[in-house]
Amino acid sequence: MAKKIEQPAQNESQWDVVIQPKNKLLSVDFGEIWRYRDLCMLFVKRNIITQYKQTVLGPLWYFIQPFMTVIMYMVVFNGIAGIGTDGRPQALFYLGGICCWQYFSDCLGKASNTFLSNAGIFGKVYFPRLISPLSDVISNLVRFSIQFGLFLIVYLYYLIWPGDFIVEPNWTICLVPLLIMMLAGLALGFGILFSSMTTKYRDLQLLLGFFVSLWMYATPVIYPLSTITNAKLKFIMQLNPLTGIVEFFKYGFLGASQAPEWWMLGYSFCFMCVLLGIGIVVFNKVQRSFMDTV
Repeated sequence: MAKKIEQPAQNESQWDVVIQPKNKLLSVDFGEIWRYRDLCMLFVKRNIITQYKQTVLGPLWYFIQPFMTVIMYMVVFNGIAGIGTDGRPQALFYLGGICCWQYFSDCLGKASNTFLSNAGIFGKVYFPRLISPLSDVISNLVRFSIQFGLFLIVYLYYLIWPGDFIVEPNWTICLVPLLIMMLAGLALGFGILFSSMTTKYRDLQLLLGFFVSLWMYATPVIYPLSTITNAKLKFIMQLNPLTGIVEFFKYGFLGASQAPEWWMLGYSFCFMCVLLGIGIVVFNKVQRSFMDTV
């Protein structure tokens, strides 16, 4: 008779990685996210390559889109509507607002579709789910960098030959990295929050697209905040967390007849922190069972 060989019982200590459910809503393992940084960069590379892979002009769209948008704004809002730019060069004023807004809206759109667009891979393999929206935020930095480079080229031109316009850079230009981080944080917070809700309520995705298109007009992208004379309306506009960011971005490079108020920047930063906290809590709760509803 063949002799039966008993295998030693495998215990938990023999495994390299043990995946267990998280019991706390705020139990985010940032160390684990860091360990998966290679996967994050792989997603970033995938997002950049696939976006314009089957297009004729490819990355040139990064230049064409803001260029054509600036021309349209100059014709419609400045030429037809007569909305001034506080004495600043129109091309620079609009291009600066477009750089900020485009980065925010792109990150928000991608992050808000995290669960629906990645349902296939989420259901097959484990990795920290926050990797996906984080990769979207990082990959959109490439587009922002290209458009920001275009902004700097136009900026240097007006800095050397200002003509009849006013270009007065100041020390707040050093806050640009912080402003970009705040844009990314706000987009990530709103994105993961909407992504968590759209797993059950799909029509929120349509509502978000409509809301974002209106949100731009509530943000001083195509007009300076100083043009709003109604005190109550101006205060409501200042409660928009993007208002302080866009205003300080333009003020750092171009200057203005009226400097933005510092409390707006502090408000935007605190809003971002609270929003990220709420977004992560909801995201962690939904990721446990979202496959049942997607």
